[in-house]
Amino acid sequence: MKHFILLTCIFISMNVLAQKMVDLPFETNAEVTWTTPENEYYSDIWGTKVVTNVAIPRLEVYEADQPNGTSVIVAPGGGLYGLSINSEGRDVAKWLNKQGITAFVLKYRLVPTGEDGIKEITDEGASNPAKIGERVTPVLPLSIADGLSAITYVRTNANEMKLDPNKIGFMGFSAGGAVTMGVTFNYIEENKPNFIVPVYPWMTVLGEYTVPQDAPPMLVICASDDPLGLAKPSTDLYAAWLTNGKNTGMHMYSKGGHGFGMKTQNLASDDWISQFHKWAITEGLTVTTNK
Repeated sequence: MKHFILLTCIFISMNVLAQKMVDLPFETNAEVTWTTPENEYYSDIWGTKVVTNVAIPRLEVYEADQPNGTSVIVAPGGGLYGLSINSEGRDVAKWLNKQGITAFVLKYRLVPTGEDGIKEITDEGASNPAKIGERVTPVLPLSIADGLSAITYVRTNANEMKLDPNKIGFMGFSAGGAVTMGVTFNYIEENKPNFIVPVYPWMTVLGEYTVPQDAPPMLVICASDDPLGLAKPSTDLYAAWLTNGKNTGMHMYSKGGHGFGMKTQNLASDDWISQFHKWAITEGLTVTTNK
């Protein structure tokens, strides 16, 4: 009973609508240690709520009221220093729920930082960008492993949750897009995503890559005016799938910037998630839900 009450208090204090949280199994790396606890707070720098110092990978589970069998694992972005947990995570999950899609927001392991990881990456980006790469390098493989573990969890529990084990998608934003593609380049049969949606993915951090022979269907989302220069690598990713005869689509918006997620900017890019849903229906990856 005490354990139940504690969990309830945690859920209320986090102000989320996830039905439950699931700790994922993981292997440690002696090179990466955390001394600052995981922290969720509002970042004045980014103007949104963030999570930093994730040392234990977890899934926040958002089950649809009328599940149609499709599920999506959602990996928020944040340069691997943080997670933009609302506009690229929980808000996405809630939208998907309304379409009958069960969503799992993935809190993958991040670069160990002090109290304000967002300030650290902002300062380093301005004064020493190379340091970001140095700190990200040992952590990214852990983040990718967390993504693979997430797929294993969803597939293993699919029947219990009224999900189709062959309709598990992986959607990631920016650094979460790097996790998405890292998962795609490293899966085995039991943890292969059935479709992927890299949204303004950070591809350069992954280095050279090869399109898998059994690559899943992919929809790339980005904006041409992305200030981090992610448009060209996104088109290259689309072209790689296309050149290799794989199922792929892309929405490249002329305007949207970086990190638009579920934010309203009164731009065409605001509608990206509806376009994703239409694509998923077209590809037979989900179905419309009677409301």
